[in-house]
Amino acid sequence: MLRQVELLEKVKSYDPQVEEVLLNKAYVFSMRAHGSQTRASGDPYFSHPLEVAGILADHKFDSRTIITALLHDVVEDTNFNLVDIKENFGEEISLLVDGVTKLSKLEGRSDKFNQAENFRKLLLATSKDIRVLFVKLADRLHNMRTLNFIEDENKKKRISFETLEIYSPLAERLGMDEIRKELDDLSFKITEPELRESIMQRLSMLRQQDEDVVDKILKNIKEFLIKNKILFKVFGREKTPYSIWKKMKIKSVNFSQLSDIMAFTILVNDVKTCYSVLGLLHQDYSYVPGRFKDYISTPKPNGYQSIHTTLIGPLNQRIEIQIRSFEMNEKAEFGVAAHWIYKDKLNPKDGKQYRWIRQILDIIDQSNEPEEFLEHTKMQMYTDQVFVFSPKGDLVALPKGAMPLDFAFSVHSDVGYSCVGVKINNSIKPLYTKLKNGDQVEIICGEDNSLSPEWLNLSITGKARACIKRFLQIKEDDDFKKLGKEILINQFKSQKMRYSERNVKTILEKFKIKDIDDLFKAIGNGQISPVKIISSMFPEKKLLNKNDKIILLNKIREKKELTNLPLNLKGLTPGMSIHFANCCNPIPGDRAVAFIVEDKGLIVHLNMCEELKKEKASKSKIMEVSWEKLFYKKKEFAAKISVLIKNKIGALGVLSSIIAKSLSNIRNLKITERNNDFFRIYIDIDVKNKNHLSKVIVSLRTSDFVESVSRV
Repeated sequence: MLRQVELLEKVKSYDPQVEEVLLNKAYVFSMRAHGSQTRASGDPYFSHPLEVAGILADHKFDSRTIITALLHDVVEDTNFNLVDIKENFGEEISLLVDGVTKLSKLEGRSDKFNQAENFRKLLLATSKDIRVLFVKLADRLHNMRTLNFIEDENKKKRISFETLEIYSPLAERLGMDEIRKELDDLSFKITEPELRESIMQRLSMLRQQDEDVVDKILKNIKEFLIKNKILFKVFGREKTPYSIWKKMKIKSVNFSQLSDIMAFTILVNDVKTCYSVLGLLHQDYSYVPGRFKDYISTPKPNGYQSIHTTLIGPLNQRIEIQIRSFEMNEKAEFGVAAHWIYKDKLNPKDGKQYRWIRQILDIIDQSNEPEEFLEHTKMQMYTDQVFVFSPKGDLVALPKGAMPLDFAFSVHSDVGYSCVGVKINNSIKPLYTKLKNGDQVEIICGEDNSLSPEWLNLSITGKARACIKRFLQIKEDDDFKKLGKEILINQFKSQKMRYSERNVKTILEKFKIKDIDDLFKAIGNGQISPVKIISSMFPEKKLLNKNDKIILLNKIREKKELTNLPLNLKGLTPGMSIHFANCCNPIPGDRAVAFIVEDKGLIVHLNMCEELKKEKASKSKIMEVSWEKLFYKKKEFAAKISVLIKNKIGALGVLSSIIAKSLSNIRNLKITERNNDFFRIYIDIDVKNKNHLSKVIVSLRTSDFVESVSRV
């Protein structure tokens, strides 16, 4: 555990203007506040804020960030409050501490709701002072380093998944690559221990096959640069197990097909020398086409700059080379935090590095529910990038796979709402076109918006989807209000009574409703029966015995079909039969559609299923399906995969074992091709959802027996 004087000396080493008195006061205050509290490891609780402060000192942060780290758990875990912090350390530090402090758990709310609300608070605080987020990341890093002391396996996995989904992408967006890599690997160790161990074994095997390969290649690169009279520093490393797994998953390749398990970084003095070294390397070694990226001329959104190229390098091995200046390397390791090193403190409201924070704040404005906000935020953060240009030449970074609507909403929500078409590179293209690096995108706007539920299939960014859902929600509410009013008027007519809106308003208080529009909406969506309204208004009258509930449900169903809203499985008529088509085997997470077949019920297909086109169902009867995991009884779904496996003794046994360890079960197995080297197998397996299927496929790809795997 860092002693008080050691922490002070560490901060002094890079900041001669350190606020020594305040820092010492914070050290003593936090230590006394936490008193005899201990962590799961048995260590004094104060060791945690001290380690968090040490991590931030390693990144050369200012005194006030270090002081916030020392105090960040005081309000949450001791008897002191924010007033005490403000009185002792001032308003600035109290605001920083408040930004890091979690909200008290809301009674009767789910863990996911509380998680989303706390994350919302964190990002709002971050928008005012970015240092809040740095403290939170350092806090999470130390918690992950000590996670093994927690005995509850479910809690460990929950924390690890949260780290992968939220905190690691945040570190990446801030350009803090070293922290991101450590968070990824510590989480991967908990979430997929067997998969990680399998990759570690393969790496170990490669090292044994070619001993000291990294050192040998390093030696060759150094000799090459010395010969060309370049002043440099070079180092090499193996990729982490998590980054290898991600590449296997994204590129759909096996371990043996990965070309860049080893990466080498060359550091030089300036930009000009970076390009000189690139030219020299390409002259002497074969360049792998399609494997070159220039992040110096076009930096990543987080400010990262470097040249990446893949060569058939020394020892005839494919290797990834990264070339950048020493200053670029500081920013690659520390990201936005590097601005503190150069005394260039940034305001979150300025600079391209912070554009993603503003986009997430837009999502907060558009999302009704905290859980919905959290899901959209994950999509906003956790993506690879594609760079496109506006008609004026402005560079816009979007997630890989983004479409024109994503671009439109990133420019401004009004541009998105009024979009009627798009020109890509001066040519009119459909809205489902996926944008590529270098595309020039021009949104064609109209006076009337044509927004429809289909737009959710034409967008992937969090902001675009949040805006579209918000618009659809408002439109649906308006539809329900109109429908509710129509149903109520018709009910009055059926009872041979005169409808008066003024009279209806007199009974709003009985139903605890403030506004008549809310009453219409409640009738339209089936929450209140119109008969109850009339009975409340005229309790002395005997109403005609009509089955208004069936009429109401039928009208709601008709209205939903007319507006083409997604059909939730939980919203199906009770007792209706649901069938999952064998031709395409849809599973939760897939984009699916359904239609009703007489005497069979609802048939669910993948939205791109070829068999669906052959059915005689009317297009107006086909409905999009929104999966709701809590509301269907099926726990296992059938998925079909195609595996090309080596024709070796024990191969089938290994394949079965991997599937079993992935908590899946083989329903059916069929060998379709066989020769001396390989045979192809089609396997039907049980999975819970699309993510589970992805895990099974990636696990199979780690095996030396398996050549390729794909979903059928």
